[in-house]
Amino acid sequence: MSQDDSNSTLKPITPERVAQELTKLHELREKGELNPGNYDQRFARMVGELRERRISGNRQEILAALQPLRDRGIVSETEWMRLTKQLGLA
Repeated sequence: MSQDDSNSTLKPITPERVAQELTKLHELREKGELNPGNYDQRFARMVGELRERRISGNRQEILAALQPLRDRGIVSETEWMRLTKQLGLA
């Protein structure tokens, strides 16, 4: 089985799971366990994996799950624009 075949069989990730992972990443940064460079790398890798696996639900459901992260400052305005653009939600 090729790598493309294995990616197509992966179950999409729920919007709630994406929110949990972004929150964990934010908490690591806040605790000082990730410097800005490491945080950026992890954020970029996460977005890339989401693009490959996809997020379950429609645009409205995904944004409804992620918007509270933006509102609470867990995801900065710059990160929000990057996330929504790269995932095709903008």
